[in-house]
Amino acid sequence: PAAYEAAVAEVVERILAGEIFQANIARAWRGRLAGQADPFDLFVRLRSTSPAPFAAWLRLPGRAMVSNSPERFLKVRGGAIETRPIKGTRPRGATPPQDRALAAELLASAKDRAENLMIVDLMRNDLARVSPAGSVRTPELFKVETYANVHHLVSTVEGRLKPGLGVADLLRATFPPGSITGAPKVQAMKVIASLEGPRGPYCGSLFWAGFDGAFESSVLIRSVGLVQDAGGWRLEAKAGAGIVADSDPLAERLETEAKIDALRRALTGEGA
Repeated sequence: PAAYEAAVAEVVERILAGEIFQANIARAWRGRLAGQADPFDLFVRLRSTSPAPFAAWLRLPGRAMVSNSPERFLKVRGGAIETRPIKGTRPRGATPPQDRALAAELLASAKDRAENLMIVDLMRNDLARVSPAGSVRTPELFKVETYANVHHLVSTVEGRLKPGLGVADLLRATFPPGSITGAPKVQAMKVIASLEGPRGPYCGSLFWAGFDGAFESSVLIRSVGLVQDAGGWRLEAKAGAGIVADSDPLAERLETEAKIDALRRALTGEGA
C-alpha cells in the first residue's frame, strides 16, 4: 500500500510539472487457488455474487483468465461505433441511505467529472481518426452505473466508420483504451511503464468479431490471470485508479481496494 501511495504522489508531481494530465496507475494482488479448486469455479462464483455485463472466461493450455469487467471498450454494428469509458468510482454504502449518498456524491464530484471528461475527449479524438468529419458525438455524459461493490461514472461516445475502413483500422486508432492509460495517451503510457511492471492481460481487451463487421469488446479490468504449475493455480489480479492533479494518494489506494473487493470475496468465499 505504501508503495502505491508513493507512486500516486509521483504521478501527481509529474502532472503538476506539465508532463501529463492524467494516468491510470494500478497495483497487483497475487496468490494461489486453494487445493483442487479450478479457475472456472471462480468464474461461476463471480457470476453469482457480482454480475458484470462483460464477464468472460478463457481457458488455454496451462493458463486461464477470469474477467468480471463492467466496461465496454468498442462496439460496432452496421458501421456505427460506440465506446463507454468508465472514470470515477465510489464504494457501495452499508445502508440504502448511505448508498444513495455515495452515488450522488460521485455524480456531483467535480474531480470525477473532470477525470471522466478528459478520457471522453481522448476517445472522441481517437474515434475521429476513423470517422467522417462531424460524426463523432457524445450522447450521454456522467451516468452513474451501480454494481455489486461499486458505483461507476460512465459516458458514451459514438462515431461511424469511414467507408472502406474496418475493425482493424478502428483498433489501430483506439487501442489501448483511454480509460486505463491516460491523457495524453502515449506520454501517460510512458509514465505507467516507469512505475508498473508488465500488465499482462490486465487492461487489454477481450473481443469477438463477426464476418459481417460486427464487433464487441471489453476492457479487461476486474480480471484475474491464472497460470498452472505443479502446485495448482497461481493467480494475479490488478486494480487501478485514474490519477489527476488533485488526487489524494490514500483515497486512490482505497478506490483500488473497492474495485478489487468483489474478486477478493469470490476468492476467499466471503459472503458466499
